[in-house]
Amino acid sequence: MAARDNDWKARLGMVYSTNPDFTFDTGETEETDTLPKAEQKLHVAIERKGRGGKTVTVVKGFEGREDDLKALGRLLKTKCGVGGAVKDGEILIQGEWRERVAALLRAEGYTRTKG
Repeated sequence: MAARDNDWKARLGMVYSTNPDFTFDTGETEETDTLPKAEQKLHVAIERKGRGGKTVTVVKGFEGREDDLKALGRLLKTKCGVGGAVKDGEILIQGEWRERVAALLRAEGYTRTKG
């Protein structure tokens, strides 16, 4: 029933509320501000499972806005010269680049990087 509460068709009946403190809850969450680079706890790992036998370098633990995560992912893909993606709060880099990605993150100011 919770998914139906956010359906726009369910809100069509809402015309007016007499409650002065009424705010309609759309269920959307606000993005948190991005932590400074020195406070980010990033973890760099290699994954092979569930990827059709392909090796992927995964960067986890980024806390902040989606735009900042995408910008960091774009930077890492460019510096490594490979493809990848940013989804579910993780940066995926095609190939086995753990040492290079960890070094690039430290050079960018992410001092609490493990990898």
